[in-house]
This record gives sequence, C-alpha cells and structure tokens, in this order.
Amino acid sequence: MPPTLADPLAHLETLRAHTSSRIMVGIAGTPGAGKSTLAAQLAATLNARHGAGAAQALGMDGFHLSKAQLRQLPNPDEAFARRGAPWTFDATGFAQALVTVRQASGVADATWPDFAHAAGDPVADAIHIAAPTQVIIVEGLYLLYENAGWSAVKGLLDECWYLDTPMAVAMERLALRHMQAWGFSRAQAADRIAQSDGLNAQLVQACANRADWWVE
Repeated sequence: MPPTLADPLAHLETLRAHTSSRIMVGIAGTPGAGKSTLAAQLAATLNARHGAGAAQALGMDGFHLSKAQLRQLPNPDEAFARRGAPWTFDATGFAQALVTVRQASGVADATWPDFAHAAGDPVADAIHIAAPTQVIIVEGLYLLYENAGWSAVKGLLDECWYLDTPMAVAMERLALRHMQAWGFSRAQAADRIAQSDGLNAQLVQACANRADWWVE
C-alpha cells in the first residue's frame, strides 16, 4: 500500500519550490470519489497564492470517444451502455496530450479537450493552457490502469495519487449525480451503477496500489 499524503497542498508547494520546470500530477479514483473537486480546489488555492496561471486542473472527460466513434465499434449497443469503461476513451490521444502539455512548458501555449455534457460529446481544444503554467493537475479514472491502451500513461506524470474515498460514499454521490443530471429515479440510478459505473469503479480500485500516494 502506498504512503498516505496528509497535506496534498503542502506537497505541491514543496514540489514547486524545488523545481522551475512544469510539474504534472495525476489524481486517480473511482467515479464519484471527488477527483475533479480536489483538483480544482488545489489549482484555485495555488493560483490565489501565486497568481493566476500558477496552476491548472485538467480532466480526462474530453477523451471520451465521440458518439460517432462509438457507433463504429463492433458492438455499438454495448459501447453506449458501457460508456465510461476504459475502452470507451481515447487512451492513446490522452497520452499524446500529456506529452504535448509537458513539452509546451515555457515554450508555447497548449490546448486540452473538454466534454459537452448537453451534447454528449468531447470538444477539441476547449481548454487553454498558458506556457508559463507550472503546476498541472490531471484527474481521471484510469491514470493507473494498464489495459486498453492506458499503460502508455505510465511515466508521463511526475506523480499519480489515488483518492481513497469509501466506495459507499462515492456510489451515493454518483447516484445523486445521475438523479439530478438525468432525472433518474433512485432505482434507475442504482441500475446504471450496477451495470456500468460500479464495474468501472472496481477496475479503478484494483489499481490503487500503483499510486505514488494515497489521499484520504
């Protein structure tokens, strides 16, 4: 089991103090773990302390395969039903984007895709990353996963943390999210979790020990 990181913000400050190059840290965790919230909070605090552009939070959602791409898979019905599984993302594109962001440090601005939830599709070049940005915090489900092309991510981040949220807490958050976003009943949300999100969570949880640090 990796060591527990008691103070993620202080740790990032230490990393900043010991290098002038771009720092890229990943936060992995199950659906509903709070990855995007933690990444955004850390980036916002660093920007408040050191000036706008000191840090930026990025997500993995922009690398979902588009609906058009899902329709081209051998079993489109399964692909749509399991959207969010490792093989429904562009893992190769994600790894390439990490390399691009690293190489652009101090040299050129870079871009990153986002996900338009209303349309249900990724949006290319939606997020701007300024060349001077020192700390990049990337959150996503499969940063520690090693199948379906995700092994390419290994070594592209300076560190990767695992956000250790109790499964029951994460799944309850996810159920509430589904109910609010999609108008699901509690039973429909539970079915969605059982058929897809819960399966993805098990894959993510099985990779937790590959992290450099656990964050509770």
